[in-house]
Amino acid sequence: MTRRFDRVEDCVDFAIEVVGKRLVLGAPLGLGKPTQLMNAFFQRALADPSIDLHIYTALSLEPPSPGEDLQARLARPILERLFGGVARLDYMDALRRGTLPDNIRVSEFYFKAGSMKGNAQAQRNYISSNYTHIARDMVAAGVNVLVQLVATRDCEAGLQVSLSCNPDVALEIVHTLAATNPYPWVTLGQANSELPFMEGDALIDSEALHGLVSHPSIDTPLFAVPNSSVPLRDYATALHASSLVRDGGTLQIGIGALGDAVAQALILRQHHNVDYRNLLDAITCIRAPNPGLVDNGKPFDSGLYVSTEMFVNGMLHLIEQGIVKRRVYDNLSLQRALNAGAISEQIDDRLLDLAFSEQVIPRYIDSAALAALKALGLLPPQARIEEDSLCIGDTRCPLDTSCPETRSAIVQAVRGNSLQGGRILHGGFFLGPRDFYRKLAALDAQGQADICMTGVQRTNQLLLDYPLYCAQRQHARFINTGMIVTLTGAVASDALENGTVISGVGGQYNFVAMAHDLPGARSVLCVRATRGEGKGLQSNIVPSYGHITIPKHLRDVIVTEYGIADLRGQSDSEIIKRLVAVADSRFQDELVGAARASGKLEAEWELPASARHNTPERLQRALGGVYASATLPVFPFGTDLTQEEVALADSLRQVKELAEDPGEFVYTMLRALVHRVDEHKAEPFLKRIGLQHPNSRREFIIQQLLLLELEENGYLKAS
Repeated sequence: MTRRFDRVEDCVDFAIEVVGKRLVLGAPLGLGKPTQLMNAFFQRALADPSIDLHIYTALSLEPPSPGEDLQARLARPILERLFGGVARLDYMDALRRGTLPDNIRVSEFYFKAGSMKGNAQAQRNYISSNYTHIARDMVAAGVNVLVQLVATRDCEAGLQVSLSCNPDVALEIVHTLAATNPYPWVTLGQANSELPFMEGDALIDSEALHGLVSHPSIDTPLFAVPNSSVPLRDYATALHASSLVRDGGTLQIGIGALGDAVAQALILRQHHNVDYRNLLDAITCIRAPNPGLVDNGKPFDSGLYVSTEMFVNGMLHLIEQGIVKRRVYDNLSLQRALNAGAISEQIDDRLLDLAFSEQVIPRYIDSAALAALKALGLLPPQARIEEDSLCIGDTRCPLDTSCPETRSAIVQAVRGNSLQGGRILHGGFFLGPRDFYRKLAALDAQGQADICMTGVQRTNQLLLDYPLYCAQRQHARFINTGMIVTLTGAVASDALENGTVISGVGGQYNFVAMAHDLPGARSVLCVRATRGEGKGLQSNIVPSYGHITIPKHLRDVIVTEYGIADLRGQSDSEIIKRLVAVADSRFQDELVGAARASGKLEAEWELPASARHNTPERLQRALGGVYASATLPVFPFGTDLTQEEVALADSLRQVKELAEDPGEFVYTMLRALVHRVDEHKAEPFLKRIGLQHPNSRREFIIQQLLLLELEENGYLKAS
């Protein structure tokens, strides 16, 4: 029986009563953290040093800080609008201040990118683990308190509970602990009325929770991640990556600007195909050496199926746009026949003949077969077993399907219907903007049936059912991001050379390895060709690097804004040539020299002339005319910012970047001082950040630079 609580403190009392004062608390990553419940455990341990609290989690979400000076003036109202009322994690505040007491430890498997670069305590306690191994590692660590934000609803049968946004690891941990019962443990849920109620594998027996706390006082707004703006060069990368996606195939993309860019590129390919092809041609100087790698670029007919660790907003837009629509079924015979075009989802004689011959409809129908066939739509919902008979409506027939009477009854009952139980998306967890959550909460019955939130043991690997998952995930394209790629194809995605963790391995290694194990699959790692600005500009394609996430023996496809490098099965020399061809041209000679010096590249090799123009200026000429338009919008899926705030954020960022190049700063400052803009048009922008009347020479300089950037970015018109 699930214990019901109104207060999180009572939940803590209950947990200590069951497991004692050594609390190994496991919490899901991201949105699924029950913040107030976790804060109650933290505050109890803070007040009672005899309690030993060790928190294991990942991706602890924090409202952004407003920054300093003008950025703060711009950000504070935005942050209040977006994050007002969102509960903060007390342990993160203490970790930031360096005030965690000795009896409280926090170990994370994944950081928000760059958020813990300077936090020594977080860096020391970080645990590097593939996402498919986290459940194993948490059980090995002795996790005895599992906490999770859940969605609930009342129905005739009683309380229903959904793991909603995070069945990813919880399902496996609970299954493992329930099967072994290695020590006393409890599962605790905190209900939130805004959390979408997801069905499928996320729907659990309410008795799986030992305790559930719900009360209006803790029913606070969900943490929503605003949509990212997409830089022009990310669109170039996304256009290249989108050309690798096969119709009738499988897709996985990540969160952030690049994931949104890939989704928008696929939408462009589907609904504005001529424009899509023209843009792709405009940025493609080097064709992929493997002609079978790049798809034909046509709109999607069969559509895509998504199998992903993270279900992101862009994927929901792909569903809405009719691109993600290919259903997969948990029956190998049916799935293989669908892939081959031998049957369709319409239940006709071809499908029924196959179902009987392949024992999809077994020789004898028992209760398990009855349920499975109903789920597939191969028996009607009202079919039942009474004594030794199969009852379909008023017809009673033997349970032996080889009997002509039984076979005829089944055929007559389902012929002309459609298969049931197909999924267009399997996802491990979701996180996104507020409107994403609202759409998920408003899903109709078909939408719920199409989407299955499930465990990462299903989404991130093949071991549970290799033949079935291979059939379902045909022509898979796993599109993720990396930070650095070496000239021999190794990729660093999670940490720096000195060991500083930027984010985490997460599921990236899983998807790369899976791409090598799945017939016809490819791993696509997108890497920006450069980082930094001015004198701080550096290439992200480097001769070597002291840390790697993806070893060179798993190298596959690398995509930069300048093109596609197909590395699979190639020699080191050929890989170097292909990577140099998609590097920024300002670094190509240096990379060639390093490769020659190491003996990995022939002295006589010369970079093709067609690859000698990999510059931001060329991309600007190719895409600048449509960037920030409906074709390549800055925010492809909308933004919570006003147009004025978007303009100020963009222009202030550019002003800040000027400070990194003194020569450019002086030149731009001189231009700003002699330039005049329409003061009436500029007034709302200056007023928004309190810069109408500068209080210092520094503020005056920033004001003039800002006005110039606003005008040159098209937000003001010249007077």
